[in-house]
Amino acid sequence: MPACLPPRTRVNFFASCPKGLEYLLADELSALGCARATAAVAGVNVEGGPADAQRAVLWSRLASRVLWPLADYDCPDEQALYAGARALDWPAQLPPGATLAVDAHVSGAAITHARYAAQRIKDAVVDAMRAHDGSRPDVDLDAPDLRLHLLVRKGRAKLSVDLGGGPLHRRGWRQARHEAPLKENLAAAVLLRGGWDRLHGEGGALLDPMCGSGTLVIEGALMAADVAPGLGRDGGRPPTRWSGFDAGAWQALVDEARARADAGLARLAPRFQGVDLDPQAIESARANAARAGVAEAIDFRVGDLRALQPQDLAPGLASAATGLAVANPPYDARLAADPALYRTLGEALRRTVPGWRASLLCGDDALARATGLRARKAYAVFNGPLECVLLAVDPVAGAERAEAPARPLSEGAAMVANRLRKTLRASRRWRAQAQVSCWRAYDADLPEYAAAIDVYTPDDAPDRPWLHVQEYAAPADVPEEVARRRLADLLAAAREVLEVPRERVSVKTRARGRGGSKYGRFDARGEYLVVREGGARLRVNLFDYLDTGLFLDHRPLRERIAAEAGGLRFLNLFCYTGAATVQAAVGGAARTTSVDLSATYLQWLADNLAANGVGGPAHRLVQADALQWLEAERGEYDLVFCDPPTFSNSARADDFDVQREHVRLLRAAVARLSPRGVLYFSNNFRRFRLDVEQIAAFADCEEISADTIPPDFARNPRIHRAWRLRRPDGARAPA
Repeated sequence: MPACLPPRTRVNFFASCPKGLEYLLADELSALGCARATAAVAGVNVEGGPADAQRAVLWSRLASRVLWPLADYDCPDEQALYAGARALDWPAQLPPGATLAVDAHVSGAAITHARYAAQRIKDAVVDAMRAHDGSRPDVDLDAPDLRLHLLVRKGRAKLSVDLGGGPLHRRGWRQARHEAPLKENLAAAVLLRGGWDRLHGEGGALLDPMCGSGTLVIEGALMAADVAPGLGRDGGRPPTRWSGFDAGAWQALVDEARARADAGLARLAPRFQGVDLDPQAIESARANAARAGVAEAIDFRVGDLRALQPQDLAPGLASAATGLAVANPPYDARLAADPALYRTLGEALRRTVPGWRASLLCGDDALARATGLRARKAYAVFNGPLECVLLAVDPVAGAERAEAPARPLSEGAAMVANRLRKTLRASRRWRAQAQVSCWRAYDADLPEYAAAIDVYTPDDAPDRPWLHVQEYAAPADVPEEVARRRLADLLAAAREVLEVPRERVSVKTRARGRGGSKYGRFDARGEYLVVREGGARLRVNLFDYLDTGLFLDHRPLRERIAAEAGGLRFLNLFCYTGAATVQAAVGGAARTTSVDLSATYLQWLADNLAANGVGGPAHRLVQADALQWLEAERGEYDLVFCDPPTFSNSARADDFDVQREHVRLLRAAVARLSPRGVLYFSNNFRRFRLDVEQIAAFADCEEISADTIPPDFARNPRIHRAWRLRRPDGARAPA
């Protein structure tokens, strides 16, 4: 049976947020002092203690909830759901006379009704309390003393305390609502993506020309005044009566926050303006600003976006050297999206604040384009179930989209451009949901334009993507000048559609030579980018080597490793630059061992580990022939990744042929598995044939290739094959 985690234990708690805000939230929580914050889907896994979690409840502008784990247990059916919760020491969690509420989210075939799951958890708590002292906690769905959060997924139940007592986007000041109000944490994201956290410190001003009930402008004023977002909820009282919540520490946080808010509000300059055509909306905005304590700093006025002129700016804005324009124009089913309104918005901003930045939450790509503004970056974010585009523009002046490129594309280049645009549209949703920043955009989709185009987005410059282009060998009957022209057309199309200048494009071209087609000379720039994959930061080099240091097609395999590595001993054979090792380490592996013959790649791996704050004796790097080392090794490992080259003829080791040596290699690797260990084996030799009969003598083997091909490689599912191997049940490790 599960046991409650002690309240003071340092754990991984979870902070949820709208999808698309995960990296912003991870950065915010790190800035608040959390030891490690790793972006997940619709939230962030945070390593920290109760003090970190309580600080996040009070100070996070982006989080929706902060969930402190109580139990994580197998849940194959509703009886197991009840029994797992019933086994917990609820009298130690819930004070006498306290009220209770349970929020449940379920998926899978065993438990399908969230309300029923919540009821069973409530029953478990009530039965435990009644058995202890005869008391029975009442249910209060609106303002409970203890709010629990249940997640049932893939046969497991995760039960947590909702430390904030409810949605954290509620700041306590909004009572007067206009139509379709924007949640405050999403408003904070709009401001942060526009750079408001820096601009207001530089004397910048803030304008919302379509302000509605004033959410963006009020949130911006509170941010500038250093007012903690949680200070207005329940007057700063503790948000929960859970026994593990440190009320004394909370009061100290609140006292500090009030002192900071008093000082910040006292120095808040009147550099905020909201304009809306609806007088009722402006009335609501003024009432909200008064409750928030920032009414004197904001000029709310009725006005028509179409007529907005520089002279309509309030004095504090007209005198500001810089500023940020924000807006949340209508785009959902209740407020019908009108491209003409978006064009009017873009024209008004160019006319009124040409030197400012802009951050606009638009309904989709088409509406974002309708503004006529060229963004330095467009982010996919979700407003509830609606997928939107957050457009960041800097500056507004000169940002008008060109109607056509300076040089018209050739007919062939236009074909490639159309294909790229179609791929971008089709892949936008899964890339946003999976938070993919490095991906394959084109893979010889048009056979005569034979190349692969990979996009790499640096972690520290998400608005400056780079391209890695590899030309495939042209058929022998294609003249060299035709192949060159086709490559030039492809590059022209890629630079236009993906908006990447020539200097950020790496091109690996093939040169004809003795022995057939081969790649030409590479650069020696020593230039590395740091990209993000899941919770890991990885260094890539687009110019100096044939490969970049990151095999994009192995992304799902690395995701598996990160998800499974927690507390395990991980071994990476033929480790290359160690991306899988980094994912295992970030995923919480107890120890990692990485083996490769190349000192260059091992140093690259060491740099990758350092970029993630990982190091020390728990992470061993071994320079050796992987097969020879493996046969001499006597250690035991719980999780092994083996992705050997097809061929290797290094002068420092025996020649290696994956087809010839794979049985020997896998036998030696399985011998090092712990009794319940797992080996993932992969290779990209297209003519490879696994010797199933020989391997069956020492391992259970299952091909998982189809599950390891990411969506951007679906056109080329033969890019690699992959298998999962385990020791047979009850078998001794092979010699």
